[in-house]
Amino acid sequence: MGRYVRAAVAAISRIEGLRYQVNPMSTVLEAEKIETILRAVTVAHRAVRALGARRVSSFLRIDDRQDKQRNMQDKVRVVTY
Repeated sequence: MGRYVRAAVAAISRIEGLRYQVNPMSTVLEAEKIETILRAVTVAHRAVRALGARRVSSFLRIDDRQDKQRNMQDKVRVVTY
C-alpha cells in the first residue's frame, strides 16, 4: 500500500497551485480552483494504475467555502493548542 501512496503523492506534488497534507488515513488537498483538486485525483489514479493496481478507490469530501478565506492551517490551528 505504501508504494501506491508514495506514487500518488509524488504525482500530485508536481501540480501547480495544489497544496496537500498527508495524514495517516488520508491526504487533504487544497487549491483555489476545484479543477485543480479534480486534476490531482486524476493524476493520482493514473500514477497508482501505472504501478499495476487493478483497483483504485478515492473518497472525496469537498468544502467549497465562499464566505470566508480559510485554509488547512487555519482549521488545524483552531482545534490545537
